[in-house]
Amino acid sequence: MTVIVSNRDQQAAAVPRQGAPRLRDLREAGLSSAEAARQLAESLSLPLATADDFPEEAVLAEAVAVRYLRDVRAVPLAALDSAVTLAMADPGDEQAAHALALAFGLRLDLQVASTDDIDAALERLYGPGKSALEQIVDDIDDLPGEGGADDDVQHLKDLALEAPVVRLVNQLLHDAVARRASDLHIEPFRNRITVRFRIDGMLREVKAPPAQLAKAIVSRIKILSGLNIAERRLPQDGRARMRIEGKQIDLRVATMPTMHGESVVIRLLDDSSRVPELSGLGLAARAEKILRRHLDAPHGMIVVTGPTGSGKTTTLSAALNLLNQPHRKIVTVEDPVEYQLPGVNQLQVKPQIGLTFANALRAFVRQDPDVIMVGEMRDGETADIAVHAALTGHLVLTTLHTNNAAGAVTRLLDMGVDAYLLASTLRCLVAQRLVRLLCKTCSRPTESPGPQITPLIERGLLDRDHLDFREPVGCDVCGGSGFVGRIAIVEMLEITEGVQDLVRPGVGTRELMVAGQRQGMTTMLEDGMLKAAAGLTTPEEVWRVTEDV
Repeated sequence: MTVIVSNRDQQAAAVPRQGAPRLRDLREAGLSSAEAARQLAESLSLPLATADDFPEEAVLAEAVAVRYLRDVRAVPLAALDSAVTLAMADPGDEQAAHALALAFGLRLDLQVASTDDIDAALERLYGPGKSALEQIVDDIDDLPGEGGADDDVQHLKDLALEAPVVRLVNQLLHDAVARRASDLHIEPFRNRITVRFRIDGMLREVKAPPAQLAKAIVSRIKILSGLNIAERRLPQDGRARMRIEGKQIDLRVATMPTMHGESVVIRLLDDSSRVPELSGLGLAARAEKILRRHLDAPHGMIVVTGPTGSGKTTTLSAALNLLNQPHRKIVTVEDPVEYQLPGVNQLQVKPQIGLTFANALRAFVRQDPDVIMVGEMRDGETADIAVHAALTGHLVLTTLHTNNAAGAVTRLLDMGVDAYLLASTLRCLVAQRLVRLLCKTCSRPTESPGPQITPLIERGLLDRDHLDFREPVGCDVCGGSGFVGRIAIVEMLEITEGVQDLVRPGVGTRELMVAGQRQGMTTMLEDGMLKAAAGLTTPEEVWRVTEDV
């Protein structure tokens, strides 16, 4: 076992560990907290501490500041007269190990534990304490604010480069990524700043920095994303790339002037995100079978619909991942490119230089592709080109903003696409929303919603004796929300001959929906209730996202 020997009169010394990996290297390689701990333990020949090995009460609580234990992620497990057993997330941190040995004045018997287990133990043993972000905010409460004239750009630039402001912005981004946020919102008001993370589709407020630092924070973000810090009257869009939590994160920055300063929204895109498998999207068996069948077709058009943030791009990326074979040429035009697919030609639109969806699509059809993915059909020109591409032997995948699957037909007709062309090219329409998944650690059984599930039971989609409705509680794992992650609820309208005959000017969405249900289509609401009955989410969550359908 590797030990560090120390006493109050002797400098700490560590047994050399040549070639041993560091925690940050393993996390950058994409390993989970638990897997990284296991590999560290094996490579260093150290015991692996599990959650059950942590003590019921704090050991040597007065010897080391809790803040330092949090910083280096270490927890004393047990103490004897001559030694203390210490769990560390990164035993390769020689400096931290020496410092702890000196502080305890005892020999250290090291064990390895995952960062998740150590963080949970620290909170249980010493209380929640202050987060790194809260500590930074407290440290800079006395930092002078802008103080200069509104047009003193050099003063703002200097303040934005001050170490406390740099640390604050970096910590905000770090916390957002660590908490799985998709967006970071920074909003100035009269006497305060509001900072919120969008996690699983819901905004959650976090501790905000002092109001006098609003302009400095915005200026720092502008510097990072290559924006003009002198321009505060017009909206700006920029981007940056940073390594956060061992991941390469793409930042899409949008600023907007408001009454009390500039509001900033940062979209966080993980370049290393693994493209999901089609089978992992949560599609019902019948819907997945239909979609796979149409993806095998040589030509035609598949449309995924839903509001912004409903997972349309994820669904299309999973479909492309399935189609991505050496014998197919696949091209995509997106805004932005969220998933990078090896072997797929991906293009991001740049309207400022004339590279629009329509212009990119025109160029694509001259590239001899088999599959074309259009991130969004925003206008009649793009829709017309896409329909003609589907007619001329290409499989076209695209998205629209409509409330339900049938709405895609009326939307395309309204955009000027000829009904006879649409009827002959459409293969299936997929409408979806994202609902939050119940936390597996703390959810508990509850009563079924009664009448709402009766139709599903009568149609044989649910078994009255096998219902598992649950409700959220809240715990450390889910951050008190009761939910972790999201899953899609989907309705799929297949364009069969019966539905084809209805694709004509003036057709109503209700007429198309009835035709779809007649051939076995499950609506989004029904699909959501099936998932709620399986204990994956709650009926209230399903109603929340489907109230406009």
